[in-house]
Amino acid sequence: MTSESGGLRLRRVTGILFLISALTFTAAATGLSATFDWPDILREPADVVLPNFVAGGSSLVWTWFATAWTYAILLVPILLLPAALDRRDDVALWVATFAGAISVMLALIGFLRWVFVVPPLARLYQDGDSATRTAIGVAWLAQHQFGGALLGEHLGQLLGIGWSVTLSIIVLRTRVLRRWLGILGLIVSVLYLFNQGDILATALPGFPVFDLAGLIGSSGWGLWVAALGITLMIRPKTTPGG
Repeated sequence: MTSESGGLRLRRVTGILFLISALTFTAAATGLSATFDWPDILREPADVVLPNFVAGGSSLVWTWFATAWTYAILLVPILLLPAALDRRDDVALWVATFAGAISVMLALIGFLRWVFVVPPLARLYQDGDSATRTAIGVAWLAQHQFGGALLGEHLGQLLGIGWSVTLSIIVLRTRVLRRWLGILGLIVSVLYLFNQGDILATALPGFPVFDLAGLIGSSGWGLWVAALGITLMIRPKTTPGG
């Protein structure tokens, strides 16, 4: 295998993994939304979330498990991308790559709370008396704000947005991928950034919130990741000025 053919194969594999990540996560998240009213339920108090979680049974826990690990697939193509684009010496891209990789790990922690932390809390809440439920409610809020709002949503999303913004700027400056992909990446990243208002409002009541930012931003960002994958698959060879 020649170096060029190996590079083309790497680009295609990277593109396939981006697309698989986007499609499988969308499928799992859609199931989660249908069965648990996610993500709206994230802003509800313990006396709403925990009984609903118990009612979902083991199938809901497995849905969270699938959501977590389908999102984690994104880690692999993010790490492969500098080599796939033949930009191994691009410092900005590597910094963005590590930011993107860390963002995936933080999101994974946020998702896996629902597999390893929330189930025992929900069972204790269901079986407990009034005092126990009050204590569990406090424990729920603490882990929810730390593992969810802080790690998964705030830091995870910001680092992921940092990755997509940097990659989009590199695309626009170097034409290493199609120009429209860079423009689209910047647009969806800015929209996704507005979702931080909803996250900050959990700690700072009254902070301005753009209600549709989460839905539009996350959906647009996911579509952009899929588009990145398709672009790498169908146009695997970089063409400056394309």
